[in-house]
Order: sequence, then C-alpha cells, then structure tokens
Amino acid sequence: MKSLQKKPFLSIIIPAHNEELRLPATVAKIAAFLKSQSFSYEILVVENASNDKTYDLALGMRLSIENLMVIQEPIKGKGQAVKRGMLAAQGEYRLICDADLSMPVMEIPKFLPPLLTAYEIAIASREAKGAKRYNEPLYRHLVGRVFNFLVRILVLPGLQDTQCGFKCFKGDIVESIFKRQTMTGWAFDVELLVIARQLGYSICEVPIHWYYGPRSRVKLFIDATNMFNDLLKIRTNIRNELYK
Repeated sequence: MKSLQKKPFLSIIIPAHNEELRLPATVAKIAAFLKSQSFSYEILVVENASNDKTYDLALGMRLSIENLMVIQEPIKGKGQAVKRGMLAAQGEYRLICDADLSMPVMEIPKFLPPLLTAYEIAIASREAKGAKRYNEPLYRHLVGRVFNFLVRILVLPGLQDTQCGFKCFKGDIVESIFKRQTMTGWAFDVELLVIARQLGYSICEVPIHWYYGPRSRVKLFIDATNMFNDLLKIRTNIRNELYK
C-alpha cells in the first residue's frame, strides 16, 4: 500500500455537482490508474451544492479508495468548486478533472514530468496537433470554435482550446492565480489563464483524445451568452489591471 506523503506529487481535483450517476465510476478509474503509477497522489472530490446523493456517495468511497479527500462547497458554480479544491490540494502538480472523465485516465502522464517539462500550466487541447475528438455533434464543435475565436480576439491570443475541463498547474503557482480568481461560472477557465498570462506564467496546450458524453451539462446557447458576457468582463478587468 502506498503511503500518502505530506506533499504528494499529484493532486486530482474533481468538481462534482449532482454527479451521483457518474462519480463512483470516475473516481474508481482514476484511483486504479494512479495506484499503478510510481508517484504519490491524492484525489479531491469537491461536492458543489448538489441536491442528490453525490456527497454521501463520495464519503462512502473513502472506505475503499486510498488518499481520497471529500470537500463540501455550498456555493454553486464549477469555478468555485475548482478554486476550493485547488487551494486545498497539496500536490506538486494539481490537475482539474471533469467528473464525466471525457479524457481517458491514461492521458494524465502527458501533463507531468518527465513527458512534459518547462511549463507551469498544461491545458488539455482538442485542437492541438495530434488531438482527436470522438462522438461530438457538429453543432457543438462549431459553437465551440466560434467561442474560442472570441476568446483569442478579446483576451487570450494564441490558445486554441481554453474550455476543455482538464488543466494542470504547478503547485507553487496555484495560490497566486486562484486567489485572484473572481468568476465561478463557465468562463472561469478563461479568467484563470488570463491571470496566469498577466503574471508571466507559461502555458502549454497538450493534445488529447476526448470523448463527448451524451449527458453533457452545458446548456449550449444560454451558457454561450453568459460566457460571452464574462469575456467582456475579463477584458475590462485586464484594462483596469485588476489581475496584476
């Protein structure tokens, strides 16, 4: 049995809002994969304002899964859950992982040394050379590309995919970025990367294999409108030097 060091090599943060159906299988797959690796790890499930059995299920999993921590975050919002988990984690590297596990667990080492070095933030990309998408409806893909075009024009030139839910941060920069985070909705990813750039941290896009899930939580057009409004807020924050 692996003993959990005071400072594990990798922390996996899983935000979970009403995830009673998907969470048990996701955590089990992640735990089985990490147990087969040579590095130390911890898994943090951040239950986020659920009205189902997500929290109880997560607590129950601690009996059978090593190095699992469960946090209850009452304020709704994926960005809020991610912030809480990232600041509570102890890992030298801290990876945000969606509960739908749309990226297979065997892709995790791509974000870590020795496969990836010299970057402070590694973000999963469905657009980088070598990436593959599976089962995604065409309209979803097109809307996503339009949003990314707006992201690049307004706030983050050069990044081809800011919205994939898997992002890895070096532990020693987490506090400086996440303490500046203001957004808790879907555009929180963009804000975090903007903050990172404002602070001079390097960002790398990692090509992954990504599988579209039929139970996606994104309400496409409503969320797209809200995210566009958030982009304008982020742009204003940049001009006002809020993140510096």
